[in-house]
Amino acid sequence: MRFLPVLFFLCSLFISFGQETSYQSLLLDKKLTENADAIIRMNEMHVDIVAQDQMTYTARKVVTVLNRKGRAKARTSLGYDKENKIKKIEVFIYDKMGREIEHIKKKDFEDVSAADGFSLYLDNRILYYDYKPASYPYTVAFSFEMETTDTGVLWPWYVQNGYRTSVEKGRYSLRYPSNALKPVVKEENMSKIDLVKSDQGGYLKYSVDTIPAIKWESLSPDFSKIAPKLLLRLPNFHYKGHNAKVDNWKDLGTWMDKKLLEGRTALPEGTVNKAKLLVKGVTDDLEKAKIIYQYVQDNTRYISVQIGIGGFRPISAVEVDRVKYGDCKGLSNYTKALLEAVDVPSYYTVIQAGNDKIDFYEDFADLRQGNHAILAIPYQDQYYWIDCTSQVHPFGFVGDFTDDRKALVVTPEGGEIVRTVAYLNKENAQVTQAKYSLSAEGGISGETLIATRGVQYDQHFNLETQKKEDVIEHYKEFWSNINNLNIGEFGFENDRNEVVFKETVTFDASDYASVSGKRMLFVINALNKNTNVPKRYRNREQPFEIQRGFYDEDAYEIQLPEGYELESLPEMVETDTEFGSYRFEVSHDPEKRTLAYKRSLLVKQGEYSKEKYNLYRDFRKQVARGDKAQAVLLKTGS
Repeated sequence: MRFLPVLFFLCSLFISFGQETSYQSLLLDKKLTENADAIIRMNEMHVDIVAQDQMTYTARKVVTVLNRKGRAKARTSLGYDKENKIKKIEVFIYDKMGREIEHIKKKDFEDVSAADGFSLYLDNRILYYDYKPASYPYTVAFSFEMETTDTGVLWPWYVQNGYRTSVEKGRYSLRYPSNALKPVVKEENMSKIDLVKSDQGGYLKYSVDTIPAIKWESLSPDFSKIAPKLLLRLPNFHYKGHNAKVDNWKDLGTWMDKKLLEGRTALPEGTVNKAKLLVKGVTDDLEKAKIIYQYVQDNTRYISVQIGIGGFRPISAVEVDRVKYGDCKGLSNYTKALLEAVDVPSYYTVIQAGNDKIDFYEDFADLRQGNHAILAIPYQDQYYWIDCTSQVHPFGFVGDFTDDRKALVVTPEGGEIVRTVAYLNKENAQVTQAKYSLSAEGGISGETLIATRGVQYDQHFNLETQKKEDVIEHYKEFWSNINNLNIGEFGFENDRNEVVFKETVTFDASDYASVSGKRMLFVINALNKNTNVPKRYRNREQPFEIQRGFYDEDAYEIQLPEGYELESLPEMVETDTEFGSYRFEVSHDPEKRTLAYKRSLLVKQGEYSKEKYNLYRDFRKQVARGDKAQAVLLKTGS
């Protein structure tokens, strides 16, 4: 008996030590730390489907943050509304030895509106806790339990949530009471990881262990395209008070049209009359649509609210008309209502917006896909796309935010997956014409006209609304290869019908050319040097993607300085590859003492295997060398 106190003490010590070291971060497997900013120690989620209108999430995610870049992998926030109730939420913080240093309970979380200050969204809130680390590494254990009546949205399970993130353990389970409530599961990018799964007795289980981090490489595809994940949906679900049975996108579109959108486009009589007055005398539907779009741009403002906040049902057009603001759902529905008032058909469209082009899965119809709403206007056997949140884009131009990707178009006949407008290669054009002179001291002065279309238009047209000092700063960055640059007069012409933006700029700079003894050397391409060469990798691991192609065409007339004659010019370069083409040539007119420089560069959109990466680098190196090519002048006389 005398040994029992000692035994109890030793057991207590062991338990205490185990608690402190379970999340220590000093002796981690090298497989997990290599190329990693953060390690997911445990990614655990359990879903309990009780009935068509009753479901519970229980989740726990433990992340060891190795450095500052890894902080984003340890987010501790959760949204809720009247259908989604948070029953429990807490966070534990551990130091590098695995010792608990903070315990954050539900009462310690900040409770804020998802769209603070906007009355239409007061029911949508977020609990969050922002931990500011004193040192690295540290570990965050975030857990919650949520009950919901919305079974129409089953959260996807992301095994690995980004580049430079490894996974120690991942567990997913889902319990369903009957075959009528058995989920449809889509496994994405699971073939490259060791996956253990089972589906027995209404209990679905997935388990993964030890997934190394994937390092980001230049031109790597968006991580969502290669991420291992589970997508799940219930064919029979309940959402915002409505039951549904959905087998495909056509079914889902029909249900959205009848249940989520029906009755949302009613407008006050005064607003209907105003819309009709705006298009009085106009008979063409597309011209009517342009007038209505301009009215929305001039009379509403956009507030950024994630599409899932407040559900997938838009705020009614009456409410948006009253307050003159809305999120993407509300403004798209409001514009649709105004178009209906003038007898122009349009279709509510859900899309995955962002710079990266992410498609909807054509074989997996669920509400969860998409983060943005736009409108599709049918006209002469094609769709014109408008983003009703933009107050600046021309009608029918969506830029790089929603271009060239599959989206869900909701029609009265059902949903259909349609690819939005694509701006391909030469359609993303920049044409530069310039005249510049060199002084005998090596200075440069001149004027240029730049015209842009497509995605390059999208990158330039906002200049017309910027302050003078911001425009000057833009050009100094745009032509950062010119030292001592001064920007003189500039002007803009924005052709919203043709979607062309024109810039005229005068400039000068001292010491542009390099003078050495009797010789003067200068880079001929002063205004559009493209010297970016993708990073070299000894053993590249990922394929690469050029998301958007572009085309540049340049023509300069260069006046040579008095007292110098031409000694040498670079030879013409011309190359054509599967990735694009490049050409430049320079000719000399001795009587006018001018050089004529002509250049074109085409880079093609595409997805390519990792084995072709070095060939692409070779192409870009050739472009960089050509754009650095110099002319040499020789001083005449004594």
